[in-house]
Amino acid sequence: MSDHAFATRAIHAGQAPDPTTGSIIPPIYQASTHVQDGIGGFRDGYEYNRAGNPTRSSLEVQLAALEGGANALSFASGLAAEDALLRGILTPGDHVVLGNDVYGGTYRLLTRVLAPWGVETSTIELSDLDAVRAAIRPETRIVWVETPSNPLLKIVDISAVAEIAHAAGAVLVVDNTFASPALQQPLSLGADLVVHSTTKYLGGHSDVLGGAVVFGDDRFFEPIKFQQFAVGAVSAPFDAWLTTRGIKTLAVRVRQHSENAQAVAEWAASRPEFERVYYPGLSTHPGHDIAARQMSGFGGMLSLGLAAGADAARRFAESTELFQLAESLGGVESLIGYPSDMTHASVRGTALAVPENVVRLSVGIEDVADLRGDLEQALGRI
Repeated sequence: MSDHAFATRAIHAGQAPDPTTGSIIPPIYQASTHVQDGIGGFRDGYEYNRAGNPTRSSLEVQLAALEGGANALSFASGLAAEDALLRGILTPGDHVVLGNDVYGGTYRLLTRVLAPWGVETSTIELSDLDAVRAAIRPETRIVWVETPSNPLLKIVDISAVAEIAHAAGAVLVVDNTFASPALQQPLSLGADLVVHSTTKYLGGHSDVLGGAVVFGDDRFFEPIKFQQFAVGAVSAPFDAWLTTRGIKTLAVRVRQHSENAQAVAEWAASRPEFERVYYPGLSTHPGHDIAARQMSGFGGMLSLGLAAGADAARRFAESTELFQLAESLGGVESLIGYPSDMTHASVRGTALAVPENVVRLSVGIEDVADLRGDLEQALGRI
């Protein structure tokens, strides 16, 4: 499928019709175990659902095709994917360089779960390449990038950071959840591994939890696959099937998400109630030029800084009607959140703390005039 365009790969990779019935949608293999043809005689390599499942395998082929990767693994959640990746590569004494604006769960995993195991983490401004060089130590094993970042939509030059990381013998991991492979393919820019919360844009319908690791080559496939098998945080067959179902419309969904978010960002930039609009599609965004170079669109995520401060931000987040107050992002419906007390509560009081006047929007694919109207009425209630 590598010679086909992205939208075609999203629909057809790993999705051969059922050979027995001709069903255009491959079946869900809702089985916990597989009959063996004699002891050790696995059919197509399948033994037990934790080790492998045909529905999950189909999704993994699809994920690898989307990112231009050599292989992929599907997990029960994005954090399960991150955990397996980190424990598959790191050993006690290793060091991770992390951006200073990342998903709070990633920071929590590194600093509260892996730190007692002997892993050290430094958080820095990854858009400052001199800061990246200065942060790398002899024991640095991973440089971890989110771009666009969560929730302040910072942009990191993937190719430039990849060059620095590789020169130091470190591995570059990119969390591509916000952009999705429809807009950005980090492996082609020098990343070694890509992680996703497939719960978000890949699933796209707010009805399934999942995560993925996509591999640029085979160096880390076996150790991370072992972590998946040994610890067991795999995606269930039905969850894998739902994710595959969502991916088939990824290209058209992300196009509309991006169009709507651009319109909302431009509207917000004209309103005095917002002191700052965090969206890389605006020419005033400090990372706009890099985003335009390494992304094919600017995505459906944006954040807004309320000029009136934290109390106004909280009232605004609680006053929308179409924008539902909820965790998560990337679904067809619009969501609003208050990161300081919701998605990023785990980083309050740290260098990664989110400004308390910031709200985060996941702009859905509803009619954009209705979305703007909803935000306007919410402004009238603060």
